Amino acid sequence: MVVGVFVLLLITACASDQSKPLPQSTPDQVRGHTDRAFEKLKQEEQERGAQPPTPRY
Repeated sequence: MVVGVFVLLLITACASDQSKPLPQSTPDQVRGHTDRAFEKLKQEEQERGAQPPTPRY
């Protein structure tokens, strides 16, 4: 009986907890993430260009 009450309280406590909204990114943060992703893509493209092409079958 005590275990059942404990489980019920645990479920109720978790269900009543409201989720917090995610903080909005500022335009500067978005621009920084985009710049990093673009630089990474350019680097991968350069590395891929340095490798000899593999034949496709």
